[in-house]
Amino acid sequence: MHDLNDYFYFHAVVTHRGFSAASRHIGVPKGTLSKRVTRLEERLQLRLLERSTRKVRPTEVGQAFYEHCETMLAGVEAAETVAAQAQAEPNGIVRLSCPQGLIHNLIRDILPAFMKRYPRVRVHMQVFERRADLIEDRLDIAIRVRTRPDMADASLVMRPLGQSQLVLAASPAMQAEHELPTTIDQLTEVPALSMAEESDMAHWELHGPDDETRIFDLRPRLMCSNFDMLLAAAREGLGVALLPNNICQPGLDSGELIRVLPEWRTPYGTIQAVFASRRGLVPAVRALIDFLAEAIPCKLSMNEQSAAG
Repeated sequence: MHDLNDYFYFHAVVTHRGFSAASRHIGVPKGTLSKRVTRLEERLQLRLLERSTRKVRPTEVGQAFYEHCETMLAGVEAAETVAAQAQAEPNGIVRLSCPQGLIHNLIRDILPAFMKRYPRVRVHMQVFERRADLIEDRLDIAIRVRTRPDMADASLVMRPLGQSQLVLAASPAMQAEHELPTTIDQLTEVPALSMAEESDMAHWELHGPDDETRIFDLRPRLMCSNFDMLLAAAREGLGVALLPNNICQPGLDSGELIRVLPEWRTPYGTIQAVFASRRGLVPAVRALIDFLAEAIPCKLSMNEQSAAG
């Protein structure tokens, strides 16, 4: 196998325009450099350098050879940088976006644990209800929920983190005032609480037993883009709310909420971490993506087990 140091020594001699200058810069004796470059020329059966008592310059083929050596050494440096980054402790700032529906009882619990594990990392998290744009919003990672592929994101990397659904929930106070539906056909007979949409109507798609799908266009009593507000209204007995499972699960566990038509849910949405490229990720960004990929499925599994119990 060829000794890559010969290429390095030749590159140094050309870069510093002589054996003496190269010796001073890289700390290798002048005689060693001369022997190694001569050995390289003999193996290649080419003259790479024109030598005189005053200067050294590459031959025509030596110049072309030098340029390829430069590319090779740049690749070596890049490889070493990757290795150094992999070993470096994550630090610096990570810019993250997240829809507010994933914060409650999910990201809210996971992000502090990440920051405790990596004390040198700073996080700037923005909460968007619109579609976040990595470039325009200057983000490293966007957390999203998608029920189907988004072709607008075809140029980005999407790492699945878990699956989420919305479920129907109401409070015991609601049950005391209204007869809660026991069949899907009765859903339109009770007040509804829903996320705000473009019109004053809400569009609910629910999947039930035997893969049955039902679609309802409802006129909710309350429409709001904030899930915490919908949760508070549901607790006060104002209607049946369609809420992310992670948001209503604590209320279901405590008895403040009850599941309505528990066999019916929205289609699964895939929680994704979206970022620009796998190459060149700084350690802090990579560490957060890996942490989310480990922690979110565990948290969702705990919620599912709690719901089943």
